[in-house]
Amino acid sequence: MVCALGAAVCFGTATVLQAVATRSAADSGGGGDAALLLRALRQWRYMAGLALDGAGFLLQIVALRSIPIYAVAAALASSLAVTGVVAARLLHVRLSGTEWGAVAVVCAGLAMLGLASGAEGDREGSMALKWAMLAIAVAVLALGLFGGRWSGRGRALVLGLGAGFGFGVVEVSVRLIDSLSPPELLANPATYALLLGGGAAFLLLTSALQRGSVTTATAGMVIGETIGPAAVGVVWLGDRTREGLAWLAVLGFLVAVAGALALARFGEAPVVEAEESAHTPA
Repeated sequence: MVCALGAAVCFGTATVLQAVATRSAADSGGGGDAALLLRALRQWRYMAGLALDGAGFLLQIVALRSIPIYAVAAALASSLAVTGVVAARLLHVRLSGTEWGAVAVVCAGLAMLGLASGAEGDREGSMALKWAMLAIAVAVLALGLFGGRWSGRGRALVLGLGAGFGFGVVEVSVRLIDSLSPPELLANPATYALLLGGGAAFLLLTSALQRGSVTTATAGMVIGETIGPAAVGVVWLGDRTREGLAWLAVLGFLVAVAGALALARFGEAPVVEAEESAHTPA
């Protein structure tokens, strides 16, 4: 659980850095989503955010190999609370009383999950499940390649959900990789699901945050990366809670996710506001 929370801290801080870089890249020229990503990669803030994302991913892997997926998913959703706190401390973004309350709600939900979570499930994922994860990853990749051309009010929600599904594929795929030997890795569909799902989710999230409602996109991402993977862990991989504490785990999961959804605007908005206010003449 400590590793899962550490991953949330890394991801939440990275969001602050990447949001500034992404908006700056968009202001410097046009082009599609791939061009936007290439311009963002030239900025040190984006690269620092990527380094934090890498550290968070390693911590996420350790957590997923030790505790149930539902606990890790809820902890990762709490990265929005981290983003809000970091924005408040470093960028002087004002959090309302309701938002500070949402941060406290997230912490309470994670505390309940920490008390109720058991060990990770001991079931080996079936080959059908591994191929299913790869199929979902391919679908998310297709959405990433063509979804950026869509328009309309539902675009941000669709892209955000797609990004969430991609990150969810990563969470499940980590559990489906049993051996790190090169021959077995290359023969395991979950390996390709992890790579495709993660890359596609990253592209979708960049597009969704830049050209749609940040709150809607981030809320969709939180829903996509928590509920589905948690269900897969319980139904197909044998994730359980401590004896007699299933109700506390369910309550903690719902409370943590609800608190994260209440903080969805911190997917990007506070960074943009802080940047704009810094350049507004007095």
